[in-house]
Formats: sequence, C-alpha cells, structure tokens
Amino acid sequence: MESKIEIISTVTVDHSDDLYKIVDLLNRTLKRNDLMFGLALDQDDKSKAVFTIYRT
Repeated sequence: MESKIEIISTVTVDHSDDLYKIVDLLNRTLKRNDLMFGLALDQDDKSKAVFTIYRT
C-alpha cells in the first residue's frame, strides 16, 4: 500500500518557542481530515521557521 503525501502550502515565519504547540494542536485536531502539519527551522536563517501543510 503506497501513501502519497502532497504539499498544500508552505510559509516562512519568525521562529517562536511556542510554534510547536500550534502544529501539535492542528495535527491532533485535523488528522481525520487527511491533513498533516510540519514545522522546521529554516536552513539559511535559524531565526525563521518553515510551516508546511500536507494532505495525506
């Protein structure tokens, strides 16, 4: 069984220590809608975070 993950949208925002709480809440709340959310530090600027929305 093959699972395809599609990137819906990506945005770069200022990093905050609490951003992971929003991503965690979104993942727990919207997983039944086949949505997944990711957060990563920007490779070039560690003061920025990259927020990504995926459809699973």
